[in-house]
Amino acid sequence: QVQLIESGGGLVQAGDSLRLSCAASGRTFSSYNMGWFRQAPGKEREFVAAISRSGSTTRYADSVKGRFTISRDNAKITVYLQMNSLKPEDTAVYYCASSMALLLSIEEEKFAYWGQGTQVTVSS
Repeated sequence: QVQLIESGGGLVQAGDSLRLSCAASGRTFSSYNMGWFRQAPGKEREFVAAISRSGSTTRYADSVKGRFTISRDNAKITVYLQMNSLKPEDTAVYYCASSMALLLSIEEEKFAYWGQGTQVTVSS
């Protein structure tokens, strides 16, 4: 089992940047693919970005491609989400999640462990 704790959320203006962090517990962090998802008020939770165990493969939602970057530091057992050029429509609670699936997935059901989420609010 792995515990995930997100941090770095906040209130920013459109065009600003934020970096979210997700600290994991346990010695098997490098065994997990990691992902970021978000849920805006009144909407379903949606995929944002994912990264493979080694960090060599990443995937992004079309809505964030070119603006967001996912990365990981297995030595620090932390995954990051660098968010640039933020838009009001990026406002959501952002969740970190881990997956033991063999292949890197963007499907929510492939991620077994979830953090509590961190709020990101982008004002216009």
